[in-house]
Amino acid sequence: MADTADRDQRTEAPTQKRRADAAQKGDVLQSRELGTALVMLGGAAWLMFAGPWFIQGCRNLLVTGLSFDNRDVTLFDPATLTSRLATTAIVPLALLFGVTILASVAAPAMLGSLGFRSGAIAFKGDKLNPINGLGRIFGLNGLVELGKALAKAAVLGLLGYWLVSRDMRHIMGLGAQDMVPAAATLGHMMVSAIFWLALGLALIAGIDVPVQIIRRNGRLRMTRQEIKEEMRQTEGAPELKQAIRQKQQALLTGSARKAVTEAHVILTNPTHFAVALRYDPKKDFAPMVVARGRGETALAIRTLGAENNVPTLEYPQLARAIYFTTRSGQTIAEDLYIAVATILAFVFNIDRAMAEGIAPPTVEVPQEKHFDEHGVRDAA
Repeated sequence: MADTADRDQRTEAPTQKRRADAAQKGDVLQSRELGTALVMLGGAAWLMFAGPWFIQGCRNLLVTGLSFDNRDVTLFDPATLTSRLATTAIVPLALLFGVTILASVAAPAMLGSLGFRSGAIAFKGDKLNPINGLGRIFGLNGLVELGKALAKAAVLGLLGYWLVSRDMRHIMGLGAQDMVPAAATLGHMMVSAIFWLALGLALIAGIDVPVQIIRRNGRLRMTRQEIKEEMRQTEGAPELKQAIRQKQQALLTGSARKAVTEAHVILTNPTHFAVALRYDPKKDFAPMVVARGRGETALAIRTLGAENNVPTLEYPQLARAIYFTTRSGQTIAEDLYIAVATILAFVFNIDRAMAEGIAPPTVEVPQEKHFDEHGVRDAA
């Protein structure tokens, strides 16, 4: 009952992090039926294209190995002879091994599960629990595996019956043929049978893969609480982020918050200092500082500016120069007009600048306006 209730609460689709964590532990999408089908299809293809080559190689091996003349006795070289005899059959046999390995690797690659994961070979105590083992045998997993086994037996049985019925006339006539043509006919029938049985396994794999996808998604489904906990870990708790935002905005008075929303640009250092500037030709005869701050107050200005789409640019030296020489509600110093005017010209055309990939301009701050983070004027 507890397991049923737990499953009922898992109503949310698994997140990408949940899938990645499960894969790291070895819980990946896999289908034994797909692997078996690909190996069988590879083997059938090898029989069709390289099988005659292998048979001919074995024939040559037998004929050459049992044939010898006087030169073979007088110039006996077992190493060369063995190498020449074995090469005729080893090459196609090596091709079969290559095809089999390739098919085995292709199955997990097609399912996106290729790769080594240390968690897959880690010790899992629940695998030794007999109760869990009985649950896997007699539970839903056991029923699914039983259904797949019965379906496989039914499909392969029907295919086998159809193949035997189709070739019964040729099978009955094999006894009346010579050995060589009879062997060739039997070989063709065997290759055809393996190919059709491999197609049957491919059909079963085509059904098994979607079933495995559904089952894995079911195992990885999450409760809403699990999604919230994951968000806390990856992005931080929403309540904490909201509290930080409220604390930052509480550092600004109501008038300061309103002034930041009216600013045209915010200059930063990039986080220690922030100054919000406004220039409205109808109200201001020069650029004006509407808000300034350092530390937490600077972060509050940046956050509020981002929420109101106020452009924020990093000009460390200029931000410190304005911060240490101008108070809120005052116009900037005259020797900073050119630098600020250059930035405002860029901001007022920021849409075009972004569309054309134009970088923020470089500005010069007078040497006497160079300050460090403590407000000490640069002696240089």
